[in-house]
Amino acid sequence: MSLELNATLRDDQGKGASRRLRHAKQLPAIVYGGGKDPVSITLLQKDVQHKLPDESFYSQVLSLNIDGKSEDVLLRDIQHHPYKIDVLHMDFIRVDAKKVVHVHSQLHFIGEDVSPGVKTEDGVISHVLIEVELECLPKNIPEFIEVDLSDMHVGDVIHLSDLKMPEGVEILALKHGEDNDSVVASMHARKVVVEAEEEDEGAPEAPEAPESGVQEDNDTE
Repeated sequence: MSLELNATLRDDQGKGASRRLRHAKQLPAIVYGGGKDPVSITLLQKDVQHKLPDESFYSQVLSLNIDGKSEDVLLRDIQHHPYKIDVLHMDFIRVDAKKVVHVHSQLHFIGEDVSPGVKTEDGVISHVLIEVELECLPKNIPEFIEVDLSDMHVGDVIHLSDLKMPEGVEILALKHGEDNDSVVASMHARKVVVEAEEEDEGAPEAPEAPESGVQEDNDTE
C-alpha cells in the first residue's frame, strides 16, 4: 500500500508567497512529468514531518491527493531549512505504472556480528555504500536492499554484482559496464598501533664536555 499525502493547488507564486506559506506552517511544492504541465501545490508542514522518518517515503510510490484528485508520484527533491526541522520545498515526479523509473534504495546490512571475520579474526567491516540506484517498474520498487555480511572473512569484499536483487529490479550502475561494479562493503584486519619503547642499553653515551678553566703552570723562581 502506497503512502498518502494531501495537498492543495497553489496559484500564488514567488518568494513572498512562499514565505507566507511557511509562516502558516505550510510549504510549497511542485509536481511535474508524465506528459503533463507542472503543477504548484501546497503541503502541510506537520503532514510532511510525520512522513520524514519513514525511509520508504524517499523511494516508494506516493499517492498524492491534490484537492481530492489522486496522482502516483515519487519524491525527487527535498530542501531542508539549514538549522530548523522545517522543510522548505519539495519536488515530485509523476509515475506511469508501465514505465520504468530510477530510484535510490537504502542498503540494510545484516549478519555483521556473526561473521567469521568479526567473531574470530578480529576484523572490521567498512560500509562503503549506504544506498544504490535501481531501475524497475513502479510496482517492483523494493523498500530496501539487504546485504548479508554473515559469511565474510578478513580480506573479503562485496560488490554491487554480489547483491541479490528482487525480480524485475536492476542496479543502474551495472548496466553501464563492469567498471561500475563498485564496492559495497569490505572486511579488513583491525589496525594495531605498536609504540616503540626507547631502549636505554646500547645507546651511545654522549661525550663528556671538557673541563673549563685555565691550567696553572708550576711556579718557578
